[in-house]
Amino acid sequence: MTAPRLRPARRTPTLILSAALLGSALLGLAGARPVAIGGVLQSASVGTVTLPGGEMLPVWTLPRLGVTVRNDPSDLRLLLGARELRYAPATGWRAVSFTPGAKLPVPQLSGGSLFVPLAALNALGLSVLADTPALLDFAAPASVPAATLPPSPDLAQTPGGASGTTPAPVPAPSPLPHPQPQPTFAVNLDTVRVSRTLHRTVEVQRVVLELSGAAQSSVTRLQNGLTVTLSGVSVTPSTQTLESGDTLTLTQTLQGASVGLTTGGGRSEIFTLNNPERLVIDTTTYLDSTVPPPVDPDALPDGVTYRPLGNLHLLSFDPAVYQPRVVSAPTGQASGVADLVRRVGGVAGVNGGYFDPGTHLPVDLVATGGLMTAPSLEKRATLGFTAQGDTLFGYPRPRYVLSGAGFSVTVNSVRAKADPTLLTAFVGDGRTRVGADRLTTLLVTPGAAAVGSALTGVVTPPAGTLAFTFDPARFPQLPRTAGAPLSTALNWRADGGWDAATDALSAGPLLVQGGRVALDPAREGFNTAASIWRPTRQVAFGTLAGQPTIAFLTHGSPEAFAAALARAGVRDAVRLDSGSSATAFVTGGYANLGGYLNTVWSRPVPNAIVLVPRADASPAARR
Repeated sequence: MTAPRLRPARRTPTLILSAALLGSALLGLAGARPVAIGGVLQSASVGTVTLPGGEMLPVWTLPRLGVTVRNDPSDLRLLLGARELRYAPATGWRAVSFTPGAKLPVPQLSGGSLFVPLAALNALGLSVLADTPALLDFAAPASVPAATLPPSPDLAQTPGGASGTTPAPVPAPSPLPHPQPQPTFAVNLDTVRVSRTLHRTVEVQRVVLELSGAAQSSVTRLQNGLTVTLSGVSVTPSTQTLESGDTLTLTQTLQGASVGLTTGGGRSEIFTLNNPERLVIDTTTYLDSTVPPPVDPDALPDGVTYRPLGNLHLLSFDPAVYQPRVVSAPTGQASGVADLVRRVGGVAGVNGGYFDPGTHLPVDLVATGGLMTAPSLEKRATLGFTAQGDTLFGYPRPRYVLSGAGFSVTVNSVRAKADPTLLTAFVGDGRTRVGADRLTTLLVTPGAAAVGSALTGVVTPPAGTLAFTFDPARFPQLPRTAGAPLSTALNWRADGGWDAATDALSAGPLLVQGGRVALDPAREGFNTAASIWRPTRQVAFGTLAGQPTIAFLTHGSPEAFAAALARAGVRDAVRLDSGSSATAFVTGGYANLGGYLNTVWSRPVPNAIVLVPRADASPAARR
């Protein structure tokens, strides 16, 4: 298996065509033109070319128009519905079940590919949506033929076909170039089928080689592709450029058939199928080096389930193996969600709540490890997590409370900037300064029952230390000496198990509660006329069938997001910061890729909800 490499993305724009068809015939337009199918522009390799006899299309492109073919210069067959055209150099065009009505130009070989005139497709009755000097748009077929046609049953009969229909007299066709004599073998390479699909920024190309019998094969890996040798197999030599831009070359050798495929550095896997005998080459190529790969459903960690439901994507996690927690970047900084996941050894993550893009400071509650690092607006839906991994949903209004001998004081706010009228708290990071002249700052180690230090003026608290700043004249009951008794507690001021919460993050609105849509923007103070409520990329965290779940909607309003979650069976969910911040990551890929830009929609964020392996998960649960 070759290592995956990257090639430039080939994006496929969608054309909006007039509903009034132009009605011009396929005949009479000169010059090469791009081709669309059902309004979707195809790659340049599918466009028409001008050859002796007029404007033509390569035969290998016709199945995507609904035409079943036999791509053989000495026995060409085109079948659409009940109409069929056959061509052989000795007999010219033959029609089955209908009369063409006009003589048809002969097919042409060019660059190793066989081309047929547009007049032949017109005679078959192929439906055209638009026929302009700048575009030829065919109707999308109801189905794409998967098999090739067998040899013509009436090849040895007189012109006219099996139906006895006699076509209009045509002059003797110009003979096609005859291949050089080649060895013949018992097994033939009858046909080659090629398909290409795009999964966001990942291209998967499949080349199927259909054989008339079993054959031995060997593979040679090259820097830019591969060569497959099929021993004892006959093949008609040809070269064609595939829709992906890869080149497929068929060569007859004295040992058998040689199949060369240039892949632009894509990763190719080869396997065989039987009944009938086939050799399949699947090539996977990442089209954009700036975009991480999307979620690979077949390579998820154990205990992770990925459910794509249209434009809604759900990532659920076995609670016996993983538990959620809030992870933060350093104060005033931001990181990619994937970086925050890797920092704590997690397997997945989703961006957190709203923040100021200029300062990267959260605008609502953040708590990690039992410490509140950003204050609460006390009105928005909040996610909470216990040390055991349970998920809480509600509207807590947490405050720090300081208590000692004969007193209890509630802290006004959590912030670094001092205010002489307030009692403020801050969780030190070893870099940020707190305090001010004539103000006292108490440093307390979390869990301790006494003051560690009592300082006046500007202070830089050590990382993880609680700092409480106040004016002694306004809060005379608070101690002002090291060693004085002082207890700190985080009072969640909410019911429903919040006293056990260690981590929390506010965002909102609450989307789903108890399996029903619970959207109430007025209760949470959201302005539905502002951009925060616009249809955009939406992201949420909730529970589905008892499992913590990350949800991502590629585009829609909060109402549409809530409705989609309820339909999917999500029990409870809170929206997180959506739009350009929305990022849903799982080890190896992103769920928030897609759209016509094929880009990852993400910006660095100060906080994320990360799924980490449980310390108490059993080996059986981890499997």
